[in-house]
Formats: sequence, C-alpha cells, structure tokens
Amino acid sequence: MTILALDWGFIIEKLIMIAIIVLASLGIALYTTFGERKVAAILQDRPGPSRAGPFGLLQPLADGLKLIMKEEIIPNAANKWLFILGPGLAMTASLMTCAVIPWGSAVDVFGRHVELQIADVNIGILYVFAVVSMGVYGIMIGGWASNNKFSLMSALRAASQAISYELAMGLALIALLMTTGSLSLKTIVEQQIQGNWWNIVYQPLGFVIFFICALAECNRTPFDLPEAENELNFGYHQEYSSMKLGFYLFAEYINMIMSSAIMASMYFGGYDLPFFNEASVAPNIAALIGVGTLLIKIVLFIFLFMWIRWTIPRFRYDQLMNLGWKTMIPLALFNMLLTGAILLAKL
Repeated sequence: MTILALDWGFIIEKLIMIAIIVLASLGIALYTTFGERKVAAILQDRPGPSRAGPFGLLQPLADGLKLIMKEEIIPNAANKWLFILGPGLAMTASLMTCAVIPWGSAVDVFGRHVELQIADVNIGILYVFAVVSMGVYGIMIGGWASNNKFSLMSALRAASQAISYELAMGLALIALLMTTGSLSLKTIVEQQIQGNWWNIVYQPLGFVIFFICALAECNRTPFDLPEAENELNFGYHQEYSSMKLGFYLFAEYINMIMSSAIMASMYFGGYDLPFFNEASVAPNIAALIGVGTLLIKIVLFIFLFMWIRWTIPRFRYDQLMNLGWKTMIPLALFNMLLTGAILLAKL
C-alpha cells in the first residue's frame, strides 16, 4: 500500500496564511465600524467618537469588549441550536470568501516561494458566488429560529433581495468572463497587469451593475431593507445580543471588505500599481507594495460604501424589487449581448 507523503511545509504555510488573513479581516472590520462612524460624523458636521483613547481610536475595542461582556439571551420560544447556528453561519460564510482573493504576488520566505493567495482555484468566481449564497442561509436561519414575526419577515426580505440581485450580478460577471476567458481571480488580475488597461475600461457598465448589486448583497443603504428598523423593529437580528449580534454585524462589514477586494481584483487590476516597475526593487518589496496597493483600493471602495449609506435614503421595498428585476437584469443582459457582439466582430 502506497502512503502519500504530505508536504507539511505547504500545509503549515497555508494555515499561517489563513490565520493572518482571518485575523487581519477581523481587525479591519473592527476599525471599519470606527471609520463608518467618523465618515458619518464628517458628512453630518459633528465630531463622532472621540472619547475612548486619543482621537477615539480605542472606541472599536471598547465596543467589542461591551459586546463580549453583555449577557447572552436566548428567547424561550426560540429554536436554541438554530438560533446559535444562524450568526455562526453568516460569519463563517463571509470569512470563507477570502480564500480565493489574490492579495499580492509571490514572496520568498526562508527559501520557500509563497503565493499570497490561499487557494488559486480555476473556478474562483463561482466559489465566491457559492459562499456568498450561504451567507443568506445564516440570515434566514436566524430570522426563523427567533420565533419572532418581524425577524421572519426581515429574513424573507433578505432572501428575496439576494435572489433578485444575484441574478443581475451573475449576468454582469458573464460579460467580464467573456472578455477574460477565465474564472480564476489570479488569472484575471495577471491579465490586467500584463495588458495595457484594467477591465474597468472594457466593462464600465458591468462594473456599475456589479457595484450596485454588491450594495444589495451586503444589505447596505439604500438596500438595507432587511434591517429597516422603522418597519421591522430591528430586523432579522432583533432577538440577538452579545457576540451573536456581534457576529451578524461583523459579517456585514467583512462582506463589504471582501466585496471591495473582489471588485478591485476583477475591474481595477487587483494588486497592480500603475507605472510601477517591479524589476526595479527586490521581489519581496514589490509584493508588499502590491499588497499595500490592493488595501488602498479596498479602503477607497469601503469609503464609497459609507458615503452612499449616509447620503442616499432607503428605498421602499417595491422600488427595490423594481430596480432589481426591471432595470438591473435588463441592463446586465444588454451588457452581455453587447460584449458578445464586440468579441464576435473581432474574430
């Protein structure tokens, strides 16, 4: 019987990378809440959080400690196990997205050639869609298990909203895939680095459709109908407290971060820095510059998410559905057909 030899160096390398990316995502999500409050304060001409630590920088830590120390409450009529599973599934699904995102080029560490990507699968975008769809189950399970009619109505809204906008998002991606010929995010980024232009030049309409659908998928204003507190008291997490509530809140911010990373990778060159010659510096330095470039693009997208939230009022539910089915899907179909016609004309 042949015993397969395991490459323990490779396994340890991937485990370390998973730990770094997960912890970094949680840390960024923690301070994204602080950034959101500061952006809201600037737009509303007020100071925002400023008391916990210098410039209020310790406010996210204080908020996290408050969530951890609060009493865990599970309603008597709730389904206990599903009530716990809901936020855990939402959090897990949001973190799993990071596995296929190329964070930078390769680095050399202790003689090993390490790719700054957990898994370069050739169906990376399909993997992202599958994982994002799982996150909706976390909301549905939490809303149903709460045994609260408002939570259930909110969960149903979230499911119908996700279905409506995932269709348009998928059609927008088909046009991009027709242009790139690959489902691998790593390949898509490398094509933009080796080519003359980023994909935003070839797919401007596709990017706009994808961005609007990303707002809806992340339940961000003006698409935050599942959390419409003036209509549904508090939304699908009304009965949650302590870190169960924290998991739902963190999942939303991590989804926003990962959506920004995916949009930066697919349409804006990923870790590509324009007019930068990688050959002019050491490979490890070039890789770190690439990681910093991608993080800057992510931060800019996150700021755009926040700016929209504190500027545009929430849609009514009928407006949300009309936009998804009567505007976004026809536009995505038109973009796909136009892209196909252009590619056919080039043959």
